[in-house]
Amino acid sequence: MSDEYSYPFNLPMFRGGEFELHFDRAVTIIVGENGVGKSTLIWGIAALAGFDPAGGGPGYRPMDHSQAVELDGDVLASVLRASWLPKVGQGWFFRAESFFSVACYFDQAARESWTAPPDFLLHSHGEGFLRFIAERCGRPGIFFFFFDEPESALSPRRQFEFLKVLGMIQKRRQAQVITATHSPILVALPDARLLAMTRGGFDPGALGETAHFRLYREFMLDPAGTMEAMLAD
Repeated sequence: MSDEYSYPFNLPMFRGGEFELHFDRAVTIIVGENGVGKSTLIWGIAALAGFDPAGGGPGYRPMDHSQAVELDGDVLASVLRASWLPKVGQGWFFRAESFFSVACYFDQAARESWTAPPDFLLHSHGEGFLRFIAERCGRPGIFFFFFDEPESALSPRRQFEFLKVLGMIQKRRQAQVITATHSPILVALPDARLLAMTRGGFDPGALGETAHFRLYREFMLDPAGTMEAMLAD
C-alpha cells in the first residue's frame, strides 16, 4: 500500500492516479530538476525489470544495502505495471555513484573464478566508467539499459564519447535505453525521445525548450550577467 503523503507518492504526478509511459524509441532521455522524481522513476522501472537498486545486471548484488533508508525505487516498483515487447532478460543498470562497488564486485568475482580481472579501476573514474559502458553495451543481443545521470562521471568531451555508444545502440535497434540526465549535451542526442519531467508530470519537448538548455545558453551568452542574477536571487 502506497502512502500518498510520503516520497515519491506525494509528488503531483503520482497523486493524480494512473499514468502511462511508452518507450517507443531506442533511447529515451528524461531531464528535469532535482527532486522531481526522475531518478526514482528509473530506479523503480529498473527494479521492476529485475535489476538491483545499486546497479548491475539482473541477478547481480554488488552492494549490501539491506539497511539502507532510501528504498524509493523499490517502493515505486511495487505499484508499477509493465508490458515488455519482447520480454528482455538481459541488460545493465548504470549508476555513476556506485560504479566503484560494481567494479570491485567484478574484480572479486574474477579472483574467485581464477580469471583475469577487468581493468576498469586502473583508469580514472570517468575513463573506467566509459570503458565499462562501452564493453557492456557493445555486446550483441537484446538488452535493456538504464543510466542514472551518467554525466556525473564524465567530462563534456567524454559525454560525446558516451553519445557515440548510444548512437551505436540506436543503429543496431536491439536495445532499449532509458536515462535520466541534467546534461544539455546528452539531451541533444538525435532521434532520442526527450521527456522533460516536472513535479506535475511529463512534457515531451525539444532541446531548446528545456530549462537546463535555456540556463546554459544564458550563461554562455552572458556569464557575468547570469552569475550576478543567479547569485543575487
